[in-house]
Amino acid sequence: MMYKLAMSRVSDLLASFGKVIAPIERAEQVNFGAWSPEETLRLDVLKTVNSAKDAFFPQSEDIVHFKMEGKNIAIGMPEKPDEPFVLFGARACDVRALDVLDRVFLSEPADPGYAARRKNGTIVSIACARPAETCFCHAYGIDATAPQGDVACWIDGDTLYWQPQSEKGQALTETAKPFLEECPDTAADAAKQAIREILDRLPLKDLTLDGWGGDVLMEKFNSEKWADLSRACLGCGACTFVCPTCQCYDIRDFDTGHGIQRYRCWDSCMYKDFTMMASGTPRPTQLERYRQRFMHKLVYFPANNDGMFSCVGCGRCVARCRQGALRLENGKCVCDQSKCVRCGYCAPVCEEFCIKVI
Repeated sequence: MMYKLAMSRVSDLLASFGKVIAPIERAEQVNFGAWSPEETLRLDVLKTVNSAKDAFFPQSEDIVHFKMEGKNIAIGMPEKPDEPFVLFGARACDVRALDVLDRVFLSEPADPGYAARRKNGTIVSIACARPAETCFCHAYGIDATAPQGDVACWIDGDTLYWQPQSEKGQALTETAKPFLEECPDTAADAAKQAIREILDRLPLKDLTLDGWGGDVLMEKFNSEKWADLSRACLGCGACTFVCPTCQCYDIRDFDTGHGIQRYRCWDSCMYKDFTMMASGTPRPTQLERYRQRFMHKLVYFPANNDGMFSCVGCGRCVARCRQGALRLENGKCVCDQSKCVRCGYCAPVCEEFCIKVI
């Protein structure tokens, strides 16, 4: 069943859901955050700076607390997140990214915090009305015109079309019905066709994953290209922090003055102290760390997860060029030298090994 509502009523709709995480604008950036009527909702922005994964895999979260009381140690566990919430406005690539995270955090033994958030979260996805030139999700079998999620939505002018796709989605639809109006299942077909026409014109529409996968380990690992490409990498980790599928984390202890707070936080394989042990790091050079990120996403992960790649083609890597120095012309990346600051963000995430900062 398809429904529709006027875009002018979306805020009223969200207010009926309780806790909502949606794309909101703060400090001139659009990211997923806790929505309220006072926040600026930005459903017109194709891709947030950071992905929606923070709703399920927070950048930082407590694991355990130790409190010293004389010679006794009291151990406190944080409460399991059990508040229902709605993730509203996720794009097809971000929803697919959760399938990758599920492979990691829901495999036995399942991560209790992540599992609780996945159980309590209802995902309302929105089709990409205007896919960007940097998008290549199709290479991973993702259809931007038909996003997965508990509810799928399409925006066509001043109308939002709404279609439940799961039991959770149907339950949310019952809550939303005072704002919804039934319409034919074909009502969003024009919006879908408009998206397809844009996708067919994108510079990266012919990009494929031929030559990558779990069976090309030594061929890719020993490639001579890694040495040249890694010279441009600063090891800043920005690429991993905006990535919707990166799942690495560190565990640290913090002295609160009253005890010890143990927490975990996102980490990056691009950092030189990543996986540091008493004997040192297994990847002491930037070349090895650079290679590790690509190999994990396009070789190691699919080799161990039934061919599933740990990338969804969201294109946030190109968007990290904060100076706006990169653009695509006729399928080629062109650099405006007057804007380039040699930050090196672009080179490590170019799948075709075409960018080198010198």
